[in-house]
Amino acid sequence: MRHVESFAEGRPDDLTGLLREADGWSRTLAEALGDLEEQRLTGADPAEVVRVEVSGTGRLRQLSIDPRGLRNLDHVQLAQAVQAAIVAAHLTMGERLEEVVQGLTGTTSAADPLEGHIRNVLRGE
Repeated sequence: MRHVESFAEGRPDDLTGLLREADGWSRTLAEALGDLEEQRLTGADPAEVVRVEVSGTGRLRQLSIDPRGLRNLDHVQLAQAVQAAIVAAHLTMGERLEEVVQGLTGTTSAADPLEGHIRNVLRGE
């Protein structure tokens, strides 16, 4: 992270080091996303008639509907319940992805470590 911080402060001393650091981040991120793909995250509609399971990258893995809950739902309400369950599962996935990124960066914010450098470039400095 030392090269990125130097770059962000306007000291592009070691471009090779920065690229090596960025390459390492890319590999680490690819591994983390591969691990995330294997995870199973769930969501349900508020009435818990529909349950959904997605991978850590958002791919739908399973959808189940409680047949007893169908008695009180028409086709439009069922579609809304499916959508609500998918949204809930994706929200869980988003939280998990945020945890992974925080673990990779060692920060609790989503701040871009190159933001300072990019700002300087845009200013022409």
